[in-house]
Amino acid sequence: MSSTSLTAESVNALVDSELGRLRDQRVVAHIRSLLVTPRAQQRAWDYGEPGQSYPCWLVLAHRPSNTGIAYCEHGFGPKMPWGLLTLEGTEHMSMGMDSGWFDRFPDAYFESHASADLPIWRVFECNGVEFPGTPITAEGAWDATWAEVKRLRSERPGLRYNCWQSVYARDD
Repeated sequence: MSSTSLTAESVNALVDSELGRLRDQRVVAHIRSLLVTPRAQQRAWDYGEPGQSYPCWLVLAHRPSNTGIAYCEHGFGPKMPWGLLTLEGTEHMSMGMDSGWFDRFPDAYFESHASADLPIWRVFECNGVEFPGTPITAEGAWDATWAEVKRLRSERPGLRYNCWQSVYARDD
């Protein structure tokens, strides 16, 4: 689908298809509460010629963090079409860095500030082979889970601990 053929309806269809990857209804409901009518915004492309920009379709807005998720076929797309963007302001209004772009919408969501609103986070102990490792706590809030990760890292420096969710696993 080229940018000239994209419409709010076609972008909504892409979002709906991506939401089909999620089984946890808490996450789906949270995402749906943050979705906005897709709208194209020109965003600067920092890796091209001066003044170069591309249309990005904003699909999710998390106002408390001033961040959102957009779909873009250019720049990092089509390989990584789902990106984390700043919603408003004068700084950081470009498409940003490659580390903020993902091949799947759920990956962008779980890397966004919005996902920290849900108590879906667990501490994982990592044996160094498979990320994120083995879950060792029940689900909890973002801040409390990170506090436990930091506590465990200081008490057991020879082991690795991660804060991660266990509600979405990639199926590729």
